[in-house]
Order: sequence, then structure tokens, then C-alpha cells
Amino acid sequence: METAFALVDCNNFYASCERVFDPRLAKLPVVVLSNNDGCIIARSEEAKVAGIRMGEPFFEQQELIDRHGIQVFSANFTLYGDMSNRVMETLKQFSPQMEIYSIDEAFLSLSGTAGQIENCAREIRRTVRQWTGIPVTVGLGPTKTLAKAANKLAKRMPDSKGVLNLFRDPALNDCLERLAVKDIWGVGFRYAKLLNRHGIHNARQLAGKSDRWIKQNMTVTGLRTVTELKGEPCIGLEHFTRPRKSLLTSRSFGKPIRDRIELGQAVASFTAASAEKLRRQGSAAAYVHVFIETSSFRDEPQYNNFFTQGLPAASSYTPDLIKCAAGALDKIFKPGYNFKRAGVMFSGLVPDNQVQLDMEGGREGTEQKQAVMRAVDRINRSRGRNTVFYAAQGADRPWKMRQLKLSPRYTTSWADLPVAQAQEPDR
Repeated sequence: METAFALVDCNNFYASCERVFDPRLAKLPVVVLSNNDGCIIARSEEAKVAGIRMGEPFFEQQELIDRHGIQVFSANFTLYGDMSNRVMETLKQFSPQMEIYSIDEAFLSLSGTAGQIENCAREIRRTVRQWTGIPVTVGLGPTKTLAKAANKLAKRMPDSKGVLNLFRDPALNDCLERLAVKDIWGVGFRYAKLLNRHGIHNARQLAGKSDRWIKQNMTVTGLRTVTELKGEPCIGLEHFTRPRKSLLTSRSFGKPIRDRIELGQAVASFTAASAEKLRRQGSAAAYVHVFIETSSFRDEPQYNNFFTQGLPAASSYTPDLIKCAAGALDKIFKPGYNFKRAGVMFSGLVPDNQVQLDMEGGREGTEQKQAVMRAVDRINRSRGRNTVFYAAQGADRPWKMRQLKLSPRYTTSWADLPVAQAQEPDR
């Protein structure tokens, strides 16, 4: 049975999430901003046509935004993460073999669909749109690299109507000529420059090079990519998400912080967020790294530092991790500076079922801590983030990110649920 892959990619994902719950945005240009409303990180097609550039500072695009009536939103990552989960759960209906590649992309194995592969792809588009409200593009090919290429090309070809099939496509070579080497999955910026210097500018030219030349200039990894461009699969699906070797949570503050207590609250909050991620992947951390920074863009005294604090035994118990992070902060904090950013990273991660027992509490103490954390995580998942939080995090949090254009968390917060009101009948 020949292999067949689909790469399903959500169109302008962050902007599409905002549109799902606000129908008036359907044809309006939409942009989404980064942390602290700094830069533009997502654009609808209408915003792209209006000339909005990705990654530009928001204030530099203000005149263009005002002229075209572009709708602006602060990044609502809680909403986007939940909508991503809904899309992925929908995709599982079409294939048990799936690899979640990013928040808005997934590979599916459609081997065995024979001549029905395009019909299957169009059914995927229809179902995801109906069940979640998110539009997607589907690229099809005998390899993951060709499926990725098909997806990218489909977005540039309106006649494809969101589906492009490079599986036995007689026009495959023409399609590969349209794909620049910098846009090939697995070819980074450095290799793209090297290939251009050798007169290789598109995917068809790259696929025509000999294996020996590719191996000499792009190593074995590059050879796999080129082999896949030729239609021979050698990169399989990754069915399991590999546990991360470290976890980092960092933020720029909505306003500079001078006070040790406020800075400690921010560090505690970042620690709690990383601890929840730690437990979600079934790990425990042996080391806590804390860093603090002033803003290099301000004409004022500068100070940056970090400190690593070890734990007696690897842990995922948030109070222990907060205590450890607070100790690290004490080592590096200096009064008199305006701190703009801080972060907490966990390293030395081990599976939580292989952690050395707590010498003070023994197995019973460890199990009690794990039970408490399971209860806290369950409440926060069902009732919204920070429904249960730690006193060290503070209640007011004046340091939190500036998000002046934040939309409601429609799917994860009871307080943000839309309210339907009956309309008085005409008399």
C-alpha cells in the first residue's frame, strides 16, 4: 500500500479564532498583536492586502490601520490554545495516525484512501469548518515534504479551493518550479543561501541534483529532504510528543518594576505556569533558573543577571518550586533598577515516576503533594486559569502584560461566555 500524507494547516489561525466568536469580523481586516501589544504577529488576508507587514511594531502601522479600519486584538493565547485542541480532536476523526506539528498544523496519514484522497481532504476542510469555525488548507502528497509543499502552494492558488494534491500529479514538476528553495520544509535560511549561490532557486532544481552533491553540501538530513521531494517517503509520522528537556516561562512587564515584592510575585506566577506544564508532560525538575532584565531601549542604568538554584530532589510541587525560585531571585535582585522582563526555566527534567523520595515525608508525603497538585490542576482546567493560585503570586498583579485589546476567553472562562438576550417582539 502506497503512503499518502495530508498536511492540514489552519488559515491565519489567530485571526480566524477571533472571527469565530464575532461574525461582524468575517470580511474585515484583522491583526493580532504580540505580548504587551508590541508587534503584529498575525494578519487576515484582508490585512495583508492592505499592506500590513508581519512583525512590524504596532505603533509604526497605526496610520495604515486607521486608514483601512483594521480590527486590532491583543494575543489571546488561552483562546487560541483551546481552539487548537478542538481542531486537533476533529482531525482525529479522519485518521488514527496523526502528528500534531504545531498549534495550527497537523500531518495525517491517509494511506489506503486510494482514488478518494481528494474527496477525503475536502471532507476534512468542510468538517473542521463546521465543527470549529476555523478554515483550513490541505496539502496532499506521497511524502511529508511534498504534503507540506502542496499546502504552501495551495494557499497561493485560488483555483485549488483549499486542497492541492501532489500525489501522482502530472503537473508535479510545474508545482515544484513554483516553490522557492527557502520555502521547502527542512531547508533553512543558511542552506537556501548556499543553494542560491549554486544556481538552485526552486524545488524542481533541487530535486534534480545528484545524491552525492546533496550529501556533500547538505549532509544526510538534506538528502532525506531531497529524497522526499522525489516522492520517496523517508520521514515518518511522530506519534508521540517527546517530553521537553527544559521548560521556560518569561514575560515582558506591562510597566517597569522596581519593587522586590512585585518582582517576586511575577517570578512566582511564571514558576506556577511552568510547574503546570511540567506536570502535564509527566516530569519533575531538579533545577530552577531565574533571570531578570532591565530594558536596553531606555536611557537609564542597566542590570541583567541570572541564578540557578538546585532542589534537594526533583519536584513538580508548585510550592517547593516557588520557594526555590524566590531564593534564586534573592541572590540577584538589586534595588534601584527598572526591571522590564523576568523569566523562570526548569532543567534537569526527569519522569515524575522516577523521582527520589522526599527524605522528610517519604512516599506518603510525595503522594500527598501529587494529590494536591492534581486537584489544583483539575480546578484550573475546568474553571479557568488561576481560579486557584498561590499567595506568593499576589492578587492585583500590576506587572502583568499590557493587553488593551484583549478579546474574551469564550471557551475557557465562565465569566466570558456570550450572553443571549431575548428580543422584545414588535408590537
